[in-house]
Amino acid sequence: MTRILYPVREAAEQLGLSISATRNLIATRELRSVKIGHSRRVPAEALHEFVRRLEAEQNGTAGATPPADLSATA
Repeated sequence: MTRILYPVREAAEQLGLSISATRNLIATRELRSVKIGHSRRVPAEALHEFVRRLEAEQNGTAGATPPADLSATA
């Protein structure tokens, strides 16, 4: 079974970041998380979203709209 929630420590390991850096990303809402009781968990999909967003920002595609489908107008 594929894991869907990670404790902050394991999410930090997955991202190759320190625990404090990961907690900061959560606090600034750059990385989504959920709270279960007193525990904070990071959804696996939130890790993927975070990396995709970083890639988009670094490749200059953040906030860009996808190219229009020109075949529809032809």
